[in-house]
Amino acid sequence: MDLQLSDRIALVTGASKGMGLAITRTLLQEGARVVAVSRRSSPELDGLSGPNLVHAAIDLTDPEGPGQAVARAAEVFGGLDILVNNAGGPPPGTQLPRFGFLTPTDEDWRAMFEFNLFSAVRAIRAAIPLMLERGGGVIVNISSGNARRPAPMNVDYNAAKAGLNTLTKALSEEYGPQGIRVNTVSPGPVRTAWWTEAGGAADIIAAQAGADRDAVIDKIAPEMMNLTTGRLVEPQEVADVVALLVSPRSASTTGAEFAVDSGFLKEL
Repeated sequence: MDLQLSDRIALVTGASKGMGLAITRTLLQEGARVVAVSRRSSPELDGLSGPNLVHAAIDLTDPEGPGQAVARAAEVFGGLDILVNNAGGPPPGTQLPRFGFLTPTDEDWRAMFEFNLFSAVRAIRAAIPLMLERGGGVIVNISSGNARRPAPMNVDYNAAKAGLNTLTKALSEEYGPQGIRVNTVSPGPVRTAWWTEAGGAADIIAAQAGADRDAVIDKIAPEMMNLTTGRLVEPQEVADVVALLVSPRSASTTGAEFAVDSGFLKEL
């Protein structure tokens, strides 16, 4: 299927690894020109280098960072058609999961909202004028199933993602008539560095459960979260949904939420 993305200009945040890397790779394969935003590059991102890819080394927790990223897209490629707000999860220097409401401090809450909500707000604020100049555009916000299925774990993260869901709906109503579509993709647990890196979620849960990290990733976590498929989501599975949503083939899809979560969400 031709997704009709040739020469579309895209900006993807959190692009150096995991879902962001998979989204960047997929958009490039579909012919888009991509500004990949992350604090640092990675060997995997460097391996995608070419005339259609520019890496912007930007800290999105800096209030000026998201606007700088959007300005980079305009500077290099002349505008912006697609914004994928993928950056999120543990803020730099933070390890998740955190258990219990009383665990995160005020500073933890501020850092979580800066990274998972306010960075997206600022990027969208900068992107909308560029999109309107080009007659429209597409925004995809990467949220989480935990925004709609909160639990006494990572309470601050869940609340920030719930805010992102609300933002998506409001933007789709305001800017849909002007040609800008806005949708949400809500992954479940995805096999990314959040889980797999040393000191990540798998190691933290393993210490709690008295198990090893491989057992957590392959068996304990899927069972704990009651995943219908019995496994974590692969980053490419999220990227494929994002690519379809940013395509003109999804021209009537806006204000919607798509769960890519191995059956994590059970609710209607």
